[in-house]
Amino acid sequence: MRRATKAASCFLSLDSVNANRYSAMPLDRRLFLQYCSALGLTGTLFPGVLYAKIEEGEPITPETIACAERIAGLSFTEEQRQMMVEDLTERLKDYEALRQVPLPNDVIPAFVFDPTIGGEPIPEGTAGMRWEPRPVERPRSDEDLAFMTVAELSYLLKTRQVRSVELTELYLARLKRYDPVLKAVITYTEERAMAQAQQADEELDAGHWRGPLHGVPYGAKDLLAVPGYRTTWGAKPYENQVLDVTAAVIEKLDAAGAVLVAKLTLGALAWGDVWFGGQTKNPWNIEQGSSGSSAGPGAAVAAGLVPFAIGSETLGSIVSPSTRNGVTGHRPTFGAVSRYGAMTLAWTMDKLGPMARSAEDCALVFDVIRGRDPRDPSTRDMPFPFDPTFDVRQLRVGYLAEAFEADYENREADRQTLQVLRELGIDLKPIRLPDDLPVSAMLMTLEVEAAAAFDELTRTGGVDQMVRQGRNTWPHVFRVARFVPAVEFLQANRIRTLLMQRMAEVFREVDVFVSPTFGGGTLQITNLTGHPCVCVPNAFHPLKDNPLSPRRRPGSITFIGGLYRDAEVLMLAHAYQQATDFHRRRPPIR
Repeated sequence: MRRATKAASCFLSLDSVNANRYSAMPLDRRLFLQYCSALGLTGTLFPGVLYAKIEEGEPITPETIACAERIAGLSFTEEQRQMMVEDLTERLKDYEALRQVPLPNDVIPAFVFDPTIGGEPIPEGTAGMRWEPRPVERPRSDEDLAFMTVAELSYLLKTRQVRSVELTELYLARLKRYDPVLKAVITYTEERAMAQAQQADEELDAGHWRGPLHGVPYGAKDLLAVPGYRTTWGAKPYENQVLDVTAAVIEKLDAAGAVLVAKLTLGALAWGDVWFGGQTKNPWNIEQGSSGSSAGPGAAVAAGLVPFAIGSETLGSIVSPSTRNGVTGHRPTFGAVSRYGAMTLAWTMDKLGPMARSAEDCALVFDVIRGRDPRDPSTRDMPFPFDPTFDVRQLRVGYLAEAFEADYENREADRQTLQVLRELGIDLKPIRLPDDLPVSAMLMTLEVEAAAAFDELTRTGGVDQMVRQGRNTWPHVFRVARFVPAVEFLQANRIRTLLMQRMAEVFREVDVFVSPTFGGGTLQITNLTGHPCVCVPNAFHPLKDNPLSPRRRPGSITFIGGLYRDAEVLMLAHAYQQATDFHRRRPPIR
């Protein structure tokens, strides 16, 4: 395929993807389509144009192969086509045999993505987090209590100034109060939550403190399985699905004493903010969606409905809703957090991570959910020497100089962020990211993996039940991905290795670098390479058409670190937030 498809973004505006999907076709495309139409092939979707007519009893012919060649960007001779007919016909039996084997979404392929093959090793040692609760007094109002950070709530709970049952009831009440507007909840886990909160209070009363999350309520994106409750993946075909497993991150949060109060919305099958119950709204401007696919976590944290939530990212699904809703999001290094019990979209790109008010809160959550899990072979143990008192002047910090010079909406806020970092005593070093490789073409891997993960849904027509249809939606992308040749899929992954090698060279020069959140190709590159990032709010712009309105357009900036060096990224983001107050802002929710 001479020009690969752009991958379907799991977060970005739904009108920006795949604009040039068919641009590789020659100028005689219309004649070609007429030719395919004469063969009865233009409407076929799977297993590919080669084999569609066989399902209707029509044989593969050299003419069928010639038509398929154009889609694959290939050219064979008539003699070669004649030789191919018999083998391709035989191959259909293999496909049919494969399709007879049940493949639930949680069955992994016989390969594991390893981001270290680019040359960045896992840091040595077993250093853990250094953190102690800081004294804080309980605020007078429940509204102020609801917007406290995880770190602050942890101290209040440990000193018994507030009880877990009280906090749980507060957040459940706020969820129920604002959800009719925000549409951020799919399922309340109230019975489970109250039992967990009661147990947390009993343990804390007895002087047993499990750690910073003990008794703290939270929400989870509804692609994480919890027995006894629906796990809908935000999609109509799975609206009543109940899975009899507990996701690894839920297990770890249970062990830490955290209290799950709700399963929060996601765009259907982790794309956008539209799910089978409607569109999740942005608390800063309820006429706008909250972006996605971690739509519910972004909206709920921003609105003070939970102090933290677990989101996921494949290509922006933590970063984008964190930006839209003005919260802090941490996308961990690929393999740092187990995905067992989570919906699979792309085995080599999916990551789970926290969304919260602050980088410090994200660090507290990440420290609990990280670590090796044999049920997810991509996971690794890693040191996590996060220390909120760390002197960030010791870090080698770069910035993506060219990206900050571009003309974009948040530019002045981003430049001011660089100035804050300089005032902290950081010597910023200009850097460049690799620009000699076809990043957009490599993103076809996401589409192919997603199409494989939901192969049966496509073949059975289940995708037709999804709310969003048409171009730039999963149903369409799943179908188009069936035409990506296996050879090109593997070639894209080989070039991905080169990209990881180029990024390893960048991180020989710096520990962390700063980038405009959506500038310089950073989001696409680092999701392909598995590098960690922390996205923090750094602006709240007035509405262009109504500057006097209390509604705002949040802006963000992103910190990116070396593989498995999440601590350094979070410490730099924490230092920035200690010098600013953007993470403390509250939305109008109206």
